Amino acid sequence: MVLANKEMVVYCFDTLIAHYNSEEAAPPAFDEGQHPLFVTWKKVVNGGEPRLRGCIGTLEACQLINGFRDYALTSALRDRRFPPIQAKELPNLECTVSILTDYETANNYLDWEVGKHGIIIEFVDDYNTRRSATYLPEVPAHEGWTRVEAIDSLIRKAGFSGPITESLRKRIKLTRYQSTLFTMHYSDYASHVKATRGAAPTIAGAKLGNH
Repeated sequence: MVLANKEMVVYCFDTLIAHYNSEEAAPPAFDEGQHPLFVTWKKVVNGGEPRLRGCIGTLEACQLINGFRDYALTSALRDRRFPPIQAKELPNLECTVSILTDYETANNYLDWEVGKHGIIIEFVDDYNTRRSATYLPEVPAHEGWTRVEAIDSLIRKAGFSGPITESLRKRIKLTRYQSTLFTMHYSDYASHVKATRGAAPTIAGAKLGNH
């Protein structure tokens, strides 16, 4: 099984910096494979709690190299919940890569463990609209939610704004999964690049400090 690792995060940072420089990122230092994956960007300001800046991925298996390249940019620049990440934000960013594993069909909407499982819900709402959404395993745990609170939040994330009833929850088809993840702050990335490539990352000639 492929585990999320440091080189995958390095490649996501490389890809974003290459985008700002209108260049191609250097080939990554991890092996090719096929897995579902997510890329999450968070922003750390003044030593506070990291705040989400973008999180997009795929629940279908994809080529890891193309997948991390595509979703590093998509999550940074095209998550509709947030404005695109600007180059000046880079020193405050941390990146998490997730590789999803162990997909299982749950018996019902409560058949999963907070902190262990990510969840995908699929349901048809009262207007016959098919809806779906997912939370990675760390989200309900970080929010301190119960399983029902997580499900209700996910129903809203799926775009349903009507009343949430027990009958609606019981109509949910829930798939649970697990993940491995690796997180790295920009300062650690910059130190890694300087140590392995001999020079700190730059954007269009402007050096980015280790803030």
